[in-house]
Amino acid sequence: MNAITLWMEKYFVPLAAKIGGQKHLIALRDAFIGTMPATMAGAIAVMINAIVRDLPAKFFPGYDGSTVPVIKEIIGINGFVWNGTLAIVGVIFAFSWGYNLAKAYHVNELAGGIVSLAALIQGVGFSFSSTAAVKLPTAVAKAINGGTATSGMSYSDGTLTAGGWGWLKLGQLDGNAYFVIMVMGALATIIYAKLMLKEITIKMPDSVPPAVAKAFTAIIPATVALYITAIIYYVFSITLGKNGDVMITWVQKTIAEPFMNIGQSLGAILLVTFLVSLMWLFGLHGSNVMAPVLEGIWGVGLLKNSNVYQAGGMKAVKAAIKAGNGDAYMWVRNSFDSYAWFGGVGGTITLLIMILALSKREDYRVVAKLGIGPSVFNINEPVMFGLPIVLNPIFFIPFILAPLAGVTIGYVATALHLVDPIVTAVPWVVPPFLMSLMATAYDWRAPIVTLVSFIVALAIWAPFVIAANATKSVD
Repeated sequence: MNAITLWMEKYFVPLAAKIGGQKHLIALRDAFIGTMPATMAGAIAVMINAIVRDLPAKFFPGYDGSTVPVIKEIIGINGFVWNGTLAIVGVIFAFSWGYNLAKAYHVNELAGGIVSLAALIQGVGFSFSSTAAVKLPTAVAKAINGGTATSGMSYSDGTLTAGGWGWLKLGQLDGNAYFVIMVMGALATIIYAKLMLKEITIKMPDSVPPAVAKAFTAIIPATVALYITAIIYYVFSITLGKNGDVMITWVQKTIAEPFMNIGQSLGAILLVTFLVSLMWLFGLHGSNVMAPVLEGIWGVGLLKNSNVYQAGGMKAVKAAIKAGNGDAYMWVRNSFDSYAWFGGVGGTITLLIMILALSKREDYRVVAKLGIGPSVFNINEPVMFGLPIVLNPIFFIPFILAPLAGVTIGYVATALHLVDPIVTAVPWVVPPFLMSLMATAYDWRAPIVTLVSFIVALAIWAPFVIAANATKSVD
């Protein structure tokens, strides 16, 4: 074990620390965090609708919340909250991404957010067109063609055509936009930042108010950046997008969905779980280091599940998962927290319970008594660094094994339809059991699956806590 630890300290830790300190990855992590006020508000709206719209239907057949006074108003209000949050979360992320990237380069953050947002909107489809073969009476055809200017519909030779411009599809402004804006937003913002740092800007006199001067200074860098991304979008439109795809839909079909599908394999889930635990063992915040992966793959999956659930309930989510069309996913970001990371990464609340039950070491028991309260709310830093678990050879194995067992149990239970998939984001400080209940839109079976993982984690930690009784504390 010592040899492994020394090797990891020499080779793995410096690499992980370097990755964790990379400014672009830090900016990406902070961009995801920056969307939380909106995503949590949207998640609360979905959660409330789950309580008043969907939960009663499980016990009262024929219940329709949209027809019940007060309830229907609550559902309607939550719909407006969803419209401004999860429905356009790609727009929110685009601004947050550009803002945090500009901050990393120490240039005007507001302009960086605007440049990134503009780079997203440049590539969104503004028009739609569809046709249908149908025979219409002459009078109906004349009526349709007479209103083409306002309706966008026309009829000719047995073909009804509907089209319009100035129309934005929500499916290109929600989580589907993440993969494109990570690249195009980064490109635009970095070009803007580089030009700002080289001072290729409009110089304003000192007498000009600072706010005005900052806006004018950003004009040339922002214009150059947005023209470059516009050229890329145009080249795409006459090559890969000739069939009518915009870049967002093409990337979603050819790049994002394959990545997302890989993320649904148990092997990929176990690998990320292992890496998060491993980094924590060496004092690195594994969840933060791996945040671009956790949020970029499973976080996007959670947003998709929430949107499908908002539109059609749990049946729609299950149908989309079964269809495998990329609209919903079985394993998403909150799945880790619900079934493996209770009390924090490593399932550390189960360690504290075992210490209080089995440990004879007074130093461990003191830390456990102090740490059990925060661990109820998934805050485990006092335990990680106070016990400590970090660089503790005795707890190395269970800290890795317990989460691996938890995600396996949660994955199998969801795959076998023993529990509903997770459909709503829940704040990470929500206590265990309640988290899985809320995340699955109140499926009573979810806390039972969490309990099974919890018991297995207790069993994994127990022998190592007993073994630690034979060691002495270091003064």
